[in-house]
Amino acid sequence: MTTAAGVWTDVIGQDHAVATLRAAVEDPARMTHAWLLTGPPGSGRSIAARAFAAALECPAGGCGECHECRTVLDLSHADVTVMATEGLSIQVKDARDLAGLAQRRPSVGRWRVIVIEDADRLTERAADALLKALEEPVERTVWVLCAPSLEDVIITIRSRTRHVRLRTPPVDAVARLLVERDGIDPQLAADAARAAQSHVGLARRLATDVSARERRRKTLLLAGHIHHLGDAMNAAADLAAIAGEESSASSAERDAAEKTRLMEQLGADPAARTQPPHVRSQLSALEKEQKTRATRFSRDVIDRSLVDLLSIYRDALVARAGNTVPLINADLADEVQSLAQSRTSEQLLTAMDTIGTARERIEANVPPLLALEAMAIGLQAPLSGVAPGR
Repeated sequence: MTTAAGVWTDVIGQDHAVATLRAAVEDPARMTHAWLLTGPPGSGRSIAARAFAAALECPAGGCGECHECRTVLDLSHADVTVMATEGLSIQVKDARDLAGLAQRRPSVGRWRVIVIEDADRLTERAADALLKALEEPVERTVWVLCAPSLEDVIITIRSRTRHVRLRTPPVDAVARLLVERDGIDPQLAADAARAAQSHVGLARRLATDVSARERRRKTLLLAGHIHHLGDAMNAAADLAAIAGEESSASSAERDAAEKTRLMEQLGADPAARTQPPHVRSQLSALEKEQKTRATRFSRDVIDRSLVDLLSIYRDALVARAGNTVPLINADLADEVQSLAQSRTSEQLLTAMDTIGTARERIEANVPPLLALEAMAIGLQAPLSGVAPGR
């Protein structure tokens, strides 16, 4: 869908950031060779980066309708490169390839644009490989790096970029986008946007996938069922299983399609009992890549599940404070109230800290199940019955 906003239509709730980027497109004096877009998950960093790239290539500054805009947004423009790593990190070889690409002048467009969607995943050596390209920019080459925050990016990289910060978009803006762009029922869109805590991609998934909503509900209900050590171990295993289901549901179809496409490209017979050595080698490389991607995606899914779990403790804290702000999980109001009545405010805050610690441990490569077990033990309900006052 294209509106007067052109390529910026899907960049919602980011008026200041869009104004900054549009001004750079329109006025060469405001343009710089390297940008760093930061914002929390779901804020639309990647969407904004691609919209910026399209606006730079568009003769009209981002109309959203021309050949340049369409090819950038569907990732087929010859002068726009988007790196969205599917591994746990961006390696030095990938960075060197990008640095080499940056030396070339644009072939068909106005700019050569290189977007790195996960700049926070650059290893130290990979960052070093990019430094010269950032320090000695080539005319008509633009870097657009994306990361959750400034602190997530190696200092030598962030010091050579212009920073634009995105924020979490309002729930109603996300819901409106789902209605207008995807044709979602308004009430379902509002519920999904609130449950996703304004994460646009997740909100769309919750609005369109019944099984995703059910997996999220299972995660939230765990909070009220951890009373003993056995419950804690079971809850950790359930969380890992729920994440596994989500990961499998998202990757199985894609993995199969990639394998089929590779077999077609190699001219191999999928029905053959054995494949030639060169085909086996290519298939092995693909499987390794898919396994690395699955590891990262599984960790991301677990982290998202922990954010969901965190939300019900947050709601219980809000309930104890007198419901001064809306609940994220209004559809589970009874469960929220039960949790609020069984714990003090201090105990709820401790539980939230426990979940935060688990997220940090998983990010630091602690085996997820171990981190989840330690967390679940810490989430056991207090021995005393109903919690006293706030």
